[in-house]
Amino acid sequence: MIRFPFSKPNSLVTNHPQPEFKFSKNSKRLKIYTAANTQTLSSPINNNNNNSSKLLIFPMVNKSNDSLMLTSGASGRINVLFSLRALRSLCMLINAFFLILLLPFRGRRRFVSAAPDLWPRKRVVAAVDNEVANRRALAIKRVVEDNNNNEDTVREFSLFSTSRGDTIFTQSWTPVKVHVRGLVIILHGLNEHSGRYNDFAKKLNANGFKVYGMDWIGHGGSDGLHAYVHSLDHAVNDMKMFISKVLTENPAVPCFCFGHSTGGAIVLKAMLDPKVSQHIAGIVLTSPAVGVQPSHPIFAVLAPIFSFLLPRFQFSAANKRDIAVSRDPEALLAKYSDPLVFTGSIRIRTGYEILRVCAYLQQNLRKLTVPFFVLHGTDDSVTDPEASRKLHDEASSTDKTIKLYRGLLHDLLFEPEKEEIAESIIQWLISRL
Repeated sequence: MIRFPFSKPNSLVTNHPQPEFKFSKNSKRLKIYTAANTQTLSSPINNNNNNSSKLLIFPMVNKSNDSLMLTSGASGRINVLFSLRALRSLCMLINAFFLILLLPFRGRRRFVSAAPDLWPRKRVVAAVDNEVANRRALAIKRVVEDNNNNEDTVREFSLFSTSRGDTIFTQSWTPVKVHVRGLVIILHGLNEHSGRYNDFAKKLNANGFKVYGMDWIGHGGSDGLHAYVHSLDHAVNDMKMFISKVLTENPAVPCFCFGHSTGGAIVLKAMLDPKVSQHIAGIVLTSPAVGVQPSHPIFAVLAPIFSFLLPRFQFSAANKRDIAVSRDPEALLAKYSDPLVFTGSIRIRTGYEILRVCAYLQQNLRKLTVPFFVLHGTDDSVTDPEASRKLHDEASSTDKTIKLYRGLLHDLLFEPEKEEIAESIIQWLISRL
């Protein structure tokens, strides 16, 4: 005999004897015992019945004869899946699951001496530092070599330290034969670096713009594990600091910002700060990461969990495979053979940060007031062209322009139509000096 305790609802029963359910395995009948009567029902449980429908029964009180009434009518249905007890049980199961996941990381240091624990960390830090040194040396070498072979542009590099203690690599292109009438700060996209925009910077130089580029954390010649971003807010704050530095060096000169892909998302978030946007004459965005869809919806659900547990892990399954970013084979070869371009699978924390910033921007597009020009290819499979359209429609900026290029892919300035696109950007900048 199996007994089921039953608590009477206060709203239904007052001073009524508490009933008790008893289920007999042998007879497959459910007996209900109360102080006043005893009722027997055939059990709705049938081992041979595969019918998916369920009958939900709950007690009601008949005031006239003080007997117990059972009903399955509309007034008496209870969805046990959404009951408070079921939800509490579900929460306990989820909590237990995560405790089991975290058990391997807890309570082990007391059995291990400090020395063996420190050596692996030292080796990891040394490896990252060595990688950063190699990347930075290559970035500096390229700047110096290009500067020695160019008479129209002075190309220089500089380093600055953040409040976190990280060293950020920056570079500049200054026109020699043309008067400087404006500034452009370039922020590259995910996995690349500012040096990839060397040709575009020189086109800007020829039209009177001094250009600055910053390699954000984990990229190019800057500190950090390659392509690992613990927080994109670090990159946003670093950009704000860099803007302040550029404005101090060039007082009373109109300043614009250019951002590509994730760099565009960083620029947008920085511009939502009125203290920054008031000093910016306008921004240009190519394929901005305002809307990004992971390769499978489950990754968006799991990203917050695994970005905490395994932040640096490279998750190949999250990559969208065989997605071209340009229709120019030479541009693709140059990009993916560049040692300063990260070509591995995306790191979990980095991917989560991009999704997080995209969600933030989607909710705050109306706060954007700075003039902007957004350009996007309609066949871009990395960032969503419709998100750029939404940006244009919802932003509060009175001066806003959008240009969608039919059939073009993600890296617009490396497409066969790059000359036309660069000229559109330059003319937009000139018209706002």
